[in-house]
Amino acid sequence: PMLMANAGPAQISMRHGFRGQIFSVASACASANDAMAIAFRSVANGEAIAVVTGGSEACVSPLAIGGFCSMKAMSTRNDEPTKASRPFDKDRDGFVLGEGSGVLIFEEYEHARARDARIYCEVLGYGESADAYNLVAVDPDGRGVKLAFERALAQAGITRDQVDYINAHGTATPIGDPAESKAIEESFGEHAAKIAVSSTKSMHGHALGAAGGIEGVATVLAVANDLVPPTINYEHPDPECRLDYVPNVARKMTVDVAFSNSFGFGGHNSVLVFGKLR
Repeated sequence: PMLMANAGPAQISMRHGFRGQIFSVASACASANDAMAIAFRSVANGEAIAVVTGGSEACVSPLAIGGFCSMKAMSTRNDEPTKASRPFDKDRDGFVLGEGSGVLIFEEYEHARARDARIYCEVLGYGESADAYNLVAVDPDGRGVKLAFERALAQAGITRDQVDYINAHGTATPIGDPAESKAIEESFGEHAAKIAVSSTKSMHGHALGAAGGIEGVATVLAVANDLVPPTINYEHPDPECRLDYVPNVARKMTVDVAFSNSFGFGGHNSVLVFGKLR
């Protein structure tokens, strides 16, 4: 039974006696972001006071590794494993599989204040879309990603010039990183050069369904602490990836608004917007 996709939320429910709705979301590497988007809607619409949300994945197995290797999606830099995950670097050759979990509590503001909870930031909104392109390949024109950006900005009620940081999907694949960079450039225009963009997958690997949860935590902490995590192993700039990727060292800077990107096989695009309390 513990292999069931819904076993994780079921365990949380049983341990804490939560009797609200529980379920798992299946949208590949966008699953955690989509789950958090549903949690946001539930709280914003008054259906829930608080929601435990995020993602968890235990995917390091011969079957998973074999499947991704057959797709040529994983890095083959086996002689330098700590340098194998190198998003946006010219010498990237695929992702490194990771696993783990990242969980957040989305809670109605007054309820959180009443119990004297530490409030890290505010969830401003989200944007979701589909590529309608290919089951496993990214759309090189980034049409779906740009649509998700537009919807995220609109729902958050902000302009593109207000975004300070983007936690990129950034898997370190040869095609995916330039496509994401291009979508950011085209969506944010001249402001794109001023946005700090980093991929924490360079440090924790690609945790598939848990990626958005782990990266959501990183993004929330970036907003709360005004400290942007770096893209490590960034040594050789790629002319097709022309943004500021916060190379190798965390950066202290003001982060009022941040995006967290998650894109999944099947063409799922999910973008969360976090910001300081307004």
